[in-house]
Amino acid sequence: MIQSSELSTNPSINAQNMSIGYRHETVISGINLTLKGGEALALVGVNGSGKSTLLKTIVGLLPLLEGQLEVLGGHVGDSPQRVAYLSQFHSSAFILPLRAIDVVRMGRYPTRGLFGKLTQADHDLVHTSLMTMGILNLADKPLRALSGGQQQRVYLAQTLARQADLLVLDEPTAGLDAAGKEIYQQAIRTEIQRGASVVTATHDIQEAAECQLVMLLAHQIISLGSPAEALTPEALLQTFGVTILQKDECLRLAVLESDHDHCAEHSPHC
Repeated sequence: MIQSSELSTNPSINAQNMSIGYRHETVISGINLTLKGGEALALVGVNGSGKSTLLKTIVGLLPLLEGQLEVLGGHVGDSPQRVAYLSQFHSSAFILPLRAIDVVRMGRYPTRGLFGKLTQADHDLVHTSLMTMGILNLADKPLRALSGGQQQRVYLAQTLARQADLLVLDEPTAGLDAAGKEIYQQAIRTEIQRGASVVTATHDIQEAAECQLVMLLAHQIISLGSPAEALTPEALLQTFGVTILQKDECLRLAVLESDHDHCAEHSPHC
């Protein structure tokens, strides 16, 4: 379990009776959520279940439809320099001739400004973030020359360089191999330990089980609570059409087969 040595007394996210969606079309309603500093929340569900919509609402890219939402003690968008958002889509991947280190340096722009001079402390943070994600040797490589997994590490390093109080991550492990996922998990543990809050959208049940809170979504909140409370066989069945079995200290997916008297087991995360 990801732990924090010192939790903030003020919530990073406080949502009351919140409804979210697009163009006045509600995707999910009745969201009540409190996330404290030093806690991680995993949003779990299939594509189109509302995960990205919730993330975009938290960072202010989509307007709140109903209810109340406070982020870092204020209105949404009041403190952009304190929030780091990692989208699934990265426009900088199509800009040449950006190097990996140039992309990571962008993580310091919200603090210094687009034309502000980076300090030695900023350069140190960029160096540390590249090193944390295991890509220091790729710093001067053109971004377009890197593999998809390497590019994802670059964007994660950019997110770490922000030193934000709230990290909002949409499918952060997409494209990462097993080693990359382990590096990412350790980096997030470090962020949690320094008191940051993390909200991540994921399909990975094992990854979600590492967080303090889990929310299962399917155009509604199926469950919300600790991993033990939220990741129940019944809730997973309602969310994915599959459930999980605990075997040999691993989480195994058991796919419901309506025409048979048994379930087919899969263990992709063991």
